[in-house]
Amino acid sequence: MEEQPLYDVRIFCCVNSRDADHPRGSCSRQGAIDLHGYLAARLQHWPELVGRVRVNASGCLNRCEWGPVLVIHPPGVWYRYRTQADLDEIIQSHLAGGAVVQRLLLSAATAASGDKGRRSGSRTGAMSQRGRSRQR
Repeated sequence: MEEQPLYDVRIFCCVNSRDADHPRGSCSRQGAIDLHGYLAARLQHWPELVGRVRVNASGCLNRCEWGPVLVIHPPGVWYRYRTQADLDEIIQSHLAGGAVVQRLLLSAATAASGDKGRRSGSRTGAMSQRGRSRQR
């Protein structure tokens, strides 16, 4: 008999901290610690997700320039976010609805674009072929 996982979905939120003058920045300097707490608390308001989704604080996920970032496993979808509203959208659309939030997606195409997450322009990034294959 195959064992069932404790959770269907695990979310890893980078809360790594670096010195203020570090060139890569850090997720914690961009509000990740408070936003992680918000996400964990907010999920408690979604009865269909309680006990199925685990939110974990993570060390560096090596996407510092785009932070704060989180990754949802399975299927391995990466998001960059800035606000509680961004997290609410991830909960409603991705976790409860099963749809990727394209405007918050951190994909290989986004990373290669040099956007660095500063969000001065468009926040939409198309999934690369490699990223799509990982989500299947």
